[in-house]
Amino acid sequence: MPVILGIESSCDETSASVCVDGGILSNVIANQTIHEAYGGVVPELASRVHQQNIIPAVQQAIINAKVNKNDIDAVAFTRGPGLLGSLLVGVSFAKAFALALNKPLIEVNHMQGHVLAHFIGDHKPQFPFLCLTVSGGHTQIVLVKDYFDMEIIGQTTDDAAGEALDKTSKVLGLPYPGGPLIDKYARQGNPDAYKFPEPQIPGYDFSFSGLKTSIMYFIRDNVKVNPNFLQENMADICASVEKRVVTILLNKLKKAATAYGIKDIALAGGVSANTGLRQGLNDLAQQQGWNAFIPKFEYCTDNAAMIAIAGYYKYLQGEFVDQDIAPLARMPF
Repeated sequence: MPVILGIESSCDETSASVCVDGGILSNVIANQTIHEAYGGVVPELASRVHQQNIIPAVQQAIINAKVNKNDIDAVAFTRGPGLLGSLLVGVSFAKAFALALNKPLIEVNHMQGHVLAHFIGDHKPQFPFLCLTVSGGHTQIVLVKDYFDMEIIGQTTDDAAGEALDKTSKVLGLPYPGGPLIDKYARQGNPDAYKFPEPQIPGYDFSFSGLKTSIMYFIRDNVKVNPNFLQENMADICASVEKRVVTILLNKLKKAATAYGIKDIALAGGVSANTGLRQGLNDLAQQQGWNAFIPKFEYCTDNAAMIAIAGYYKYLQGEFVDQDIAPLARMPF
């Protein structure tokens, strides 16, 4: 029964997890609130807070899992993609921990980790399946043929979906992080109150820059007419924006699923925590006869459980790396 310690530090969450024989026994996530004052993640501050959080997070994960550090068989870590300074903290700690205990190291691609989060628990998709991975930095449709045989068949050509939501929240005057607040307001609004354009991008690729611009001009023009427009219509604006983002994502996903003839459809990444997107996928799955797979909320945002489960499957295949491994801000999928 392999015991895998997983470490995630790609952006602003410091996370550690223990996986035993494919089951997650602990998943500790230390969030960083320091960035709220700046309206976004400040890389230098993120790496400093990772240094403060990494040891307590790992210690707590081991305690929660009720294992001893000497029981650990391998250390899995996020090598990339992500903020280089943040990655450096997690990679350096993983290397030091593994060296001290003479344990092997396992590198994990952060985006593949999001896909493999679907193998936590009993409700698992069957190969091949499609995974819509949506986060602040990435929007991808991935054809998953095996645990580490994945092909990106569609991706954003500019902004990611989460980035578009975050930038919209700034224009609306909402505090950081804005994505969850847009979700909250959208639950109270009318999604058909305002119409925003859907980009016509060929194939399975996405574009959100045009949508972002149209939202900005829409708000500018309406605030000129009515200075209280945002305060009076916040819920309807958020609901309408969310609906457009969701339809852009799901229309492409439907197109890909039809073309590839695949019925197992998964959702992953930080934006998969969005209520409208989760409900939209479930509704579309019911219409199309798909089997929909959506992770628990704690496995949607950046977390070490997905790194630990990916490390577990790599451990079974004997895929280890040496101590000279270095983090990659941009890592090939």
